[in-house]
Amino acid sequence: MKTQNAIRQKIGKENFGRYFKAHWQLYLMMAFPVAVLLIFAYAPMYGILLAFKNYQVSLGIWGSPWADHFGMNNFIRFFNNYNFSECLRNTIVISLYSLLVTMPCSILLALSLNYARKIWFRKTVQMITYCPYFISTIVFVGIINIIMDSRAGILGKFFYENFGINILGSSSLFPSLYVWSGVWQGVGFGAIIYIAALAGVDMEQHEAAIIDGASLLQRIRYVDFPAILPTAVIMMILNVGGILNIGYEKILAMQNQNNMGTSEVITTYSYKVSLVSTFPDYSYSTAIGLFQSLVGLILILITNKLADKLTGNGFI
Repeated sequence: MKTQNAIRQKIGKENFGRYFKAHWQLYLMMAFPVAVLLIFAYAPMYGILLAFKNYQVSLGIWGSPWADHFGMNNFIRFFNNYNFSECLRNTIVISLYSLLVTMPCSILLALSLNYARKIWFRKTVQMITYCPYFISTIVFVGIINIIMDSRAGILGKFFYENFGINILGSSSLFPSLYVWSGVWQGVGFGAIIYIAALAGVDMEQHEAAIIDGASLLQRIRYVDFPAILPTAVIMMILNVGGILNIGYEKILAMQNQNNMGTSEVITTYSYKVSLVSTFPDYSYSTAIGLFQSLVGLILILITNKLADKLTGNGFI
């Protein structure tokens, strides 16, 4: 038996050697991206140890003492912090709000462009909706502030003078302002993947549906929607996994003292305690980041399992 296994291993190595010799160019092409992945994605995971230590710069990561409570003290501090419930609530509200609005808007735009008869009109709308995506975050927030300013902004002045609402200073309106401005910025770019999925629909299915007397809405429901469903499910799984990982740049730029009650999320809080604080606590912020990553991983696995059972369109 051992002799047979040894023979199989030897044959396998010889086959791999011949395959490698015949296709070495492919392995050479793959070497660089794999090296980049190892250096910038896996090597930094060594820093996760900071979450379980009381990090001191002079001692380094290995030399720093382990945190109390079997290394879990930084997590306990975060869960017991008075900001924890508020940050968690704000993060979930904004993330779910964005998820429930952005994806349907991207799908709706893709379907609308797919049925646009005039090519010049379709191209014009695509260009107009794509453009905001390429504006930097700070410039984009500056545009929002100019438009929504209660003294000189086009919309902000109108709402303030007629309804007494200061949009930029309203805590209750911050989630809507963040999400819908995000739709304005990203709906065109988000629709690209759905447009690509719709491009793969066989036109014979539409022709058959038209012959059977299907209306436009029926064609969308029974022909187009099943075609983009697998893509939509995959995008939903990825977005659900990032519920606690909202990008802090835009929120941080839009924050002010008046809307802090709904704009303080986990990422902005972690940024402030690690980089902005007078006494940066890197171990504490690393623990917060690790907590976000673990929750995201769990949500991805759960959502993938549910999506696979309900629609049959999961990752695995």
